[in-house]
Amino acid sequence: MKNLLTLLLATLFTLPVLQAQNRDYWQQHVDYTMEIDVDAESHQYSGKQTLVYTNNSPKQLNRVYYHLYFNAFQPGSMMDVRSRTIDDPDSRVRDRIYQLEEDQIGYQKVRSLTQDGEAVEYKVDGTVLVVELNEPIQPGASTTFKMEWDAQVPLQIRRSGWNNSEGVEFSMSQWYPKLAEYDHQGWHPNEYIGREFHGVFGNFDVKISIDRDYVLGGTGVLQNTNEIGYGYEEEGVKVNRTKGDKLTWHFKAENVIDFFWGADPDFKHVTAQVPDGPKLHFLYQQPAVVERASNSENAQYTKNWEELVDYTIGAFEYANKHFGEYPYPQYTNLQGGDGGMEYPMGTLITGGRSLGSLVGVMVHEMYHSWYQNVLATNESLYEWMDEGFTSFASAETMDHLFNRDSEFPYAGSYRGYYALVNSGIEEPMTTHADHYNTNFAYGRAAYSKGAVFLGQLSYIMGDETFRKGMLRYHDEWKLKHPTDLDFIRVMEKESGMILDWYYEYFVQTTKSIDYGIKSVIGVGDKTSIKLERVELMPMPLDVVVEYTDGSSELFYIPLRMMRGEKPAESNITRTTLKDWSWVEPEYNLTINKPASQIKTVTIDPSQRLADINRQNNSFDMASMLND
Repeated sequence: MKNLLTLLLATLFTLPVLQAQNRDYWQQHVDYTMEIDVDAESHQYSGKQTLVYTNNSPKQLNRVYYHLYFNAFQPGSMMDVRSRTIDDPDSRVRDRIYQLEEDQIGYQKVRSLTQDGEAVEYKVDGTVLVVELNEPIQPGASTTFKMEWDAQVPLQIRRSGWNNSEGVEFSMSQWYPKLAEYDHQGWHPNEYIGREFHGVFGNFDVKISIDRDYVLGGTGVLQNTNEIGYGYEEEGVKVNRTKGDKLTWHFKAENVIDFFWGADPDFKHVTAQVPDGPKLHFLYQQPAVVERASNSENAQYTKNWEELVDYTIGAFEYANKHFGEYPYPQYTNLQGGDGGMEYPMGTLITGGRSLGSLVGVMVHEMYHSWYQNVLATNESLYEWMDEGFTSFASAETMDHLFNRDSEFPYAGSYRGYYALVNSGIEEPMTTHADHYNTNFAYGRAAYSKGAVFLGQLSYIMGDETFRKGMLRYHDEWKLKHPTDLDFIRVMEKESGMILDWYYEYFVQTTKSIDYGIKSVIGVGDKTSIKLERVELMPMPLDVVVEYTDGSSELFYIPLRMMRGEKPAESNITRTTLKDWSWVEPEYNLTINKPASQIKTVTIDPSQRLADINRQNNSFDMASMLND
């Protein structure tokens, strides 16, 4: 009986692991057809939505969930309470939701909902709509939901809303009832507290009727360009804008996870073309009317947007070459929101910035079209793969665009990570984005430590192999929902190494890295170097010895549990030594030269190793002799 119980428990614990390793990949699909009629003056609109949902999972679905994001912008909502109780609230939110008046709050009120023509039961629970199905959706089957709803756009506080700080009238993200994602981990109907997202890939057919003087842009390709005008029409076409009080803008987007748009009467619309890439759209206020800015400052902001065009082209060319081809026909940089926020085929970014800041936020949000909107991880669970990978790619792209030739363009991310370690409030990167104890810990884990994860992976695998792995990851998982382990498996295949240890230490724990040079002692015509692992996380080591004759030699110490070695990365003579076992706190390295011929000994001159104490990473023989 005891043996039977032991076998049963072992099976229960290993089954989820086996399922994760051997799961057959599938993803859901949704087609949206939406028509909305906007009352610009009251910041309200009515909507009609037809949603065809295809269940590609192996499970029968008895319930579905929708996100009603605008409901977060009401006093007493979870976003409001979270902002007023967390130790370090977002300065853009604080208690602003709590202070909203009735005509400033946001809401999405469902008037009717049917499944295949029959009314269904539903209830609103904060920012989530829970729908009990009349008929289960069988594996491989599709069902059609039809909904009518009314909405009030909130005063702009976080991402969405009307009248942002720069006077842009509509920043329309999270604006429609959006079906929640169901994947191999189940449903993800997370309450909206201002963090990250997950979405179902599908096609969007959206018609937006709004006052005739508004200029729109966003996700998708405009279908009625010659009717709309405003710089969208074909050359030589005369557009009649005098008929009726409103225009209907018709957009279509294929195989995306979301849909955003923005609108303002003062938008200027500029286009450009990326060679062998997408068409670019830029919508920004003309003239700029940033609050608290002088006329000369606003003139400079406008000039910066004009210069942004060429920088965006250069950024797309760099990204396509180094991180994989952008798969969509267009991309829109649209002034709006509260900083910078990515969406499929475009972004909302504030415009009152210096040129470097404007290009920087554009580049960062653009890369989310790689790391979130194309490689569509569940960013609530893997926020470090979303923000961190984006930060890594952004750093080197900015270095390229501004010809900085930095020795180490990722230094800012490493400094951010070191500050997190020293703060004492670090949490594992497996923490759900909504549930970090502080905004500081979330931000440094997602943006900084996530970028460092890639920087160190380049160190472990060798940069050339790492680059091939990043492109392979894009090619194998684009327009899908990869997880953290999917990424690790790709890098293992590319490098031929075992990398689960790296993931387990750096992602699942807060253990840190600190290696040091404990001693350098001459013994006749040889030199003995004793290395020590001070902190708990093990890593392979590059130890560079510079000799007094000006030459250098690299001693490479693999980590035993890697079960492999990285290729040589430079022209420096490299000697590969025996593996270092992670249980050993010290390692002895012998050099066949006397100490008098050694100038310096340095652990990882490349700076890619996130060693939290670099003071013990170098040893200067001259200073030792002088002492």
